[in-house]
Amino acid sequence: MEPNLTNYKDLQDFGNLELLSQQVVEGFITGLHKSPFHGFSVEFAEHRLYNTGDSIKNIDWKLYGRTDKLFVKRFEEETNLRCQIVMDISSSMYYPEKDFNKLLFSVYSAASLMYLFKKQRDAFGLSCFSDKLELSTPAKSTAIHQKYLFSELEKLMSRERRGDGTAVAPALHEIAEQIHKRSLVIIFSDMLEGGDNNQLTAIFSALQHLKHNKHEVVIFNVLDHKMELEFNFENRPYHFVDLENGEELKVHPGNVKEAYLNAISSYHKELKLKCAQYQIDLIDADIHAGFYQILHSYLIKRAKMA
Repeated sequence: MEPNLTNYKDLQDFGNLELLSQQVVEGFITGLHKSPFHGFSVEFAEHRLYNTGDSIKNIDWKLYGRTDKLFVKRFEEETNLRCQIVMDISSSMYYPEKDFNKLLFSVYSAASLMYLFKKQRDAFGLSCFSDKLELSTPAKSTAIHQKYLFSELEKLMSRERRGDGTAVAPALHEIAEQIHKRSLVIIFSDMLEGGDNNQLTAIFSALQHLKHNKHEVVIFNVLDHKMELEFNFENRPYHFVDLENGEELKVHPGNVKEAYLNAISSYHKELKLKCAQYQIDLIDADIHAGFYQILHSYLIKRAKMA
């Protein structure tokens, strides 16, 4: 069963990211074996088909008995894929401010993906940006590298909101030049910087830079669907504060809901159209829907790239 997301304390009880990510991934894989998605199983992720000339001492005979096919065990240096996780850590990712927010969801999702990458012998790196690129590591597949990235993610969990803005485009241009060509770039962001056409154009120019360098791009559009997409607030006055610029607004949700829903719907429609145009996978990620949605989407993408 997937760890409970109804209360952040339930997640904290796991003690550390490695333990949580292990439980998430192992539970996910168990579920795959019982579901129609078993075709995307990672059962053979640590193996590859036997090629003439391979040493027979590396053949997995138990697997041969089950499949009638010859597989050899992979070694640490046999990397299948390079993956770069790119995380938006700007102030808007701290919504909602109390309990479980978009940043924490992204951290736990990234940790679960890293555990899966390691299990599959894939190399992985981490980049974090707010109004500038704050961290960017190369992609490696070692256990030491995984522990280092987990420690960086744990720092983000205790990081206080600093009022940072969002500068998606400059960060992505930098990342496009730094990482190994033909990588899978997985972006966690609420994509809320592109409030006007100029910003959206700049963001897609940077995404096109990634595509030009032969990267595959997946964007997990991380949002609190109930509040940010459905505007499902109680019928009473609210005091809204912009987490990035501090702008304040006192308003009754019922008076602005229709205009808000029209604006957010129009923006997301434009976002989806542009992603389709640039052959970028845009996946809605609801912070209250669990981590399996992230792992499923990744495995489906990986299967298409195979």
